[in-house]
Amino acid sequence: MIIIKQNDRMPSYFGYIRVSTVKQGEHGVSLQEQKDAITRYALAKGFEIIRWFEERKTAAKSGRPEFDLMLKELNKSTAKGVIIHKIDRSARNLKDWSNLGELIDSGVDVHFANESLDLHSRGGRLSADIQAVVAADYIRNLKEETKKGFYGLIKQGLYPLPAPLGYVDCGKGKPKELDPERAPLVKKAFLLYASGQFSLDTLTAEMYQKGLRNRNGRPVSRSGLAKMFKNPFYIGLIRIHTSNELFSGIHPPLISKTLLDRVNDVLQGKQVKKIVQHEFVFRKLFSCRQCNRLMTGEKQKGFVYYRCHTHGRKTSIREDNINQVVQDKLRRIIFNHELRHVLYKALQKFRETWFEERNNNIAQMELQLSHVLTRLNRLTDAYLDGTIDTTLYKEKKESLLIERKATEEKLALIKSENMNIPDRIQKYFELAESLYLSYKSANLDEKQELLKMVSSNCGVEGKNVVFMLNFPYSELEKMASVSSGGP
Repeated sequence: MIIIKQNDRMPSYFGYIRVSTVKQGEHGVSLQEQKDAITRYALAKGFEIIRWFEERKTAAKSGRPEFDLMLKELNKSTAKGVIIHKIDRSARNLKDWSNLGELIDSGVDVHFANESLDLHSRGGRLSADIQAVVAADYIRNLKEETKKGFYGLIKQGLYPLPAPLGYVDCGKGKPKELDPERAPLVKKAFLLYASGQFSLDTLTAEMYQKGLRNRNGRPVSRSGLAKMFKNPFYIGLIRIHTSNELFSGIHPPLISKTLLDRVNDVLQGKQVKKIVQHEFVFRKLFSCRQCNRLMTGEKQKGFVYYRCHTHGRKTSIREDNINQVVQDKLRRIIFNHELRHVLYKALQKFRETWFEERNNNIAQMELQLSHVLTRLNRLTDAYLDGTIDTTLYKEKKESLLIERKATEEKLALIKSENMNIPDRIQKYFELAESLYLSYKSANLDEKQELLKMVSSNCGVEGKNVVFMLNFPYSELEKMASVSSGGP
C-alpha cells in the first residue's frame, strides 16, 4: 500500500490492483503492469492517484483485506472514486460486485482502465453487471474443473498436493517417491515411537539429534510428529482432509499397516510408554501368575530382582533363580543320532509338500484380495446409483481399503523369503541340537531373542518359576523324559 500526497487541482482517486498468487504477480498481468495501465488512464483523464491498494489474494472469495479497507475509505469520501484495471480484478464473486455497486449508487466514481464503461448510464451499468456475472461464472466453473482434476488424479492413485515428509515430488502426473535422505529417518521415528520408550517430546529431541528436519531445514515439531503418525499416506493410502475420504495410492509405502497401528495405539494411550533405564535378560518375558502383568526388573545391592508392582502383590524373585530354571530346562533338550535321523527325514518330506501348500495359501490370499476389490467396486456402484448415502459410503470404503492393505501385506509376507517354513524349522532343529550351549555363550540381546523363540507363557507364582517351551522344543523335552520307545 503506497500513499501519495493529494493535489487539490486534480480529482483524487484510489488505485486498486490485484493478483491471485505471488507467481502471477511476477508473470502475466503483474501488479506493475496493472499499475502502469491505471496510471496512464489517470493521466489521460486528469485524475490523481492518492493511494494504492495492492492485493495478492484470489477474488474468488469475498473478504479481501485491502479491498475491504478500500471500500471503508471510499465510504468515508476520502477519495472521489477508484480506478481498477478490469472488472475481473475487482469482483469475481457477486458479493464484492454488489458492494461495489452500492458505492456506485451512492455516488462514488468507479473507472476501469481497460474497459470503456459509463457506470452512471443504464447501458454501461448493464454491461458491467453482465461482465461481473460472467467473471463469477468463470470462477465457479474454474473451481469445478479444478476439483474434477484434483479428484481425477487421486482416483488414479496420485497425490496432487506437496509430498509429506519422507517423500519427494516427481512432477505433475507422477507418484511421490521416497526421499533417500529423510525416508529412513521418518521410518526410524515410527519404529522408535512404536517401541513405547519415547514420548512425543523426547522423540522430537531424539529425531533432531539424528538429523531429521522438515523442508525448511527446521526441527520437526511435536505436533508435526503427531500429524505424521496419523497419516495413512505412509502405508500407501491417501486421505483428503476436507472430505475425510480415503483413497488407494500408487506411491511406495514407507511402513507397514501393522507398524502404523502400533504407533497409533501408543498415541491413544493403549500401551504404557516407559523409558528403559536398565537392560535385563528376562525383561518382558515373565509375568506374575496372580495378576498376569509383566514383572519389572530392578537392581538392588548388586542383585537383579523381578517384582510385581500391582497394589497388594508381593511377588518377587531373583534373576539367578529364574536363570537356573531356564538352564535346567534347556539342558534336557538333547538330540541323539536316532532322533536326529527321524526328524530330518520328516523335515525333508514336509519340505516336498510345503511349496504346494504355500502356493495354495497364496491362491487363497489372492482370492480374498479379489473379493475385497469386488466389494469396493460394488460399493462404488451403489453410491453412484444413490442406494447408500455419502457418510455410509465413506465409512465402508475406508474399512475396505484398510482391509485391502492388510491383505496385501499378508500376501507379500507369504511370498517373501522370510516365510520359508522348512528353512525356519531346520534352523529350529540346528538350534535345538546345541540349545543349552547357545544360551550359555550368548550375550544379553542374543539370550533375549533365543528365549522369545523357544518359550512362551512364562511366569512366576510365589517363588516358583514357570518356564514353558514352544513347539517343537516342548516335544523334544517330552521325548527326553521317556526312558524307552522310539522317537
